[in-house]
Amino acid sequence: MARSLSNKTLAAVEALMMTLALATTAAGQPTTTAANLTLHNLCPYPVWPLVTANAGVPSVPTDADGEPAGRLDGNGEGLATLAFPPGAWSGRVVARTGCAIEGDGGGEEIVGRCATGDAPPVTVAQVSVGGPGGRAAYSVSLVDGFNVAAVVTPHGFAEGRRCPTLGCAVDLAAECPVGARGPHGGCGGGGASSEAAWFKARCPDARTNATDVEATPQDCVAPREIKVVFCPKPDS
Repeated sequence: MARSLSNKTLAAVEALMMTLALATTAAGQPTTTAANLTLHNLCPYPVWPLVTANAGVPSVPTDADGEPAGRLDGNGEGLATLAFPPGAWSGRVVARTGCAIEGDGGGEEIVGRCATGDAPPVTVAQVSVGGPGGRAAYSVSLVDGFNVAAVVTPHGFAEGRRCPTLGCAVDLAAECPVGARGPHGGCGGGGASSEAAWFKARCPDARTNATDVEATPQDCVAPREIKVVFCPKPDS
C-alpha cells in the first residue's frame, strides 16, 4: 500500500494555505478566484496528474466536461486546463509516472498503482487562490523528496504584484546521491537534513522543509491562471 505524504508536507501546506483558505475578507467582502489551473507536461514520458483539494475546500477542479486531467502525454503534447471552483481554493498537484491503467468495465480508464507520485519521494506543487483581496500563494515542495521537476507560474495577475515562477526545473533524480535514490525512481523522501540542503542548493526557489521559503519572494494577487509545468526547461 502506498504511503501517505508526510506530516511535514501537510504542515507546510497548512502553513502556506491557512490565511488564504477563507472565501471572504475580514470585512466580509467576497474575494476573486483565479479562473484556471493549467497543467502542461514537457517531460519525455507521460504523467498522470493528481489534483487534491485540502480538507474543507471545494472539490478538485475539472475541465469543461467535468473530468479530471487524466493522462498527459509527453514532449509538450499533454495540456489540460481545469476550472477552479468559485471562492477560495487550495490544494496540491503531483505528477504520477509509470502508472498501471485498469478498466472499469464501461470503457473508462482507472489509474492503478504508479511507479512514482503515489508515495515519497514525490514533488508536490501547492496552490492557493481566491484568498482575501484575491490573494494567491503557491510553491513547489521537496519535503517528501523529488520525482518530477515542476514549476508554478501565474499569469494575468494584478499590476505591480510579484508573481514569479517558483519551483525546481532541475532533474534531481539524474544526479541523486546513491544512498538517496528511490527504489522506483526519484530522489530523497527521507527528510534528512543533508538531502534538504542538497535540494536547496540546486533549487533555491523550492521548499525543502516545513519552515523553508523560496529565495525569490512572492506577493501575488488575482492571477487569472495558475500554470504548473512538469519538466520545464532548466532556464525557465
